[in-house]
Amino acid sequence: MNEPVLTLSGVRRSFSQGDEEITVLRGVDLAIAPGEIVALLGPSGAGKSTLLHLAGLLEPPDAGKITIMGEDCAGLSDDRRTALRRARIGFVYQAHYLLPEFTALENVIIPQMITGKKRRAAAIRAEALLGEMGLAERLAHYPAQLSGGEQQRVAIARALASAPQLLLADEPTGNLDERTAGQVFGELIKLVRSGRAGALIATHNAALAAAMDRQVVLHNGVLVVD
Repeated sequence: MNEPVLTLSGVRRSFSQGDEEITVLRGVDLAIAPGEIVALLGPSGAGKSTLLHLAGLLEPPDAGKITIMGEDCAGLSDDRRTALRRARIGFVYQAHYLLPEFTALENVIIPQMITGKKRRAAAIRAEALLGEMGLAERLAHYPAQLSGGEQQRVAIARALASAPQLLLADEPTGNLDERTAGQVFGELIKLVRSGRAGALIATHNAALAAAMDRQVVLHNGVLVVD
């Protein structure tokens, strides 16, 4: 059996609001296998983004254990957490966060070079991914010259450029119309599966959720099977 790319065990997270402590996650358990795509559902404010931030090592849990590719992430130094994120985790957000002063191609090249890849190899990988996303004719365009759907395609290519083992996506098609969302999501799923990455994707879109391998719902701070 393949080792999970992500394991959450008893993960808890609370926040202080004035004199009140608000518990968002009360003991989350989840395991995602390589190549498995899991839909994360739940109402706004349920804590989906918090869960994704914890899984992506952007902040630590108050309690519980997070394991990525067998590595226990508790007590890691900031440098090691950063290295893990760069090498093993890809992020896609509702807002694409592209660098406006760089072309679509450069936006996918730069993150690869940060991880140590040579520019030529990074460019070859970026061009191939953008071509798979239907953007072969848009490589030299800047974000402002691209439609919303095209910008999100670039963001997906960027997230997958370094072949992460775990993809985390927070409402990746939330800003797109239904038709474009379906197209972009289909391309995302194809690329995730071809790379054998595990994926946790937060969405409110029932049709997109139904296309994933399974669905989990964040309810009252814990995950339940939909």
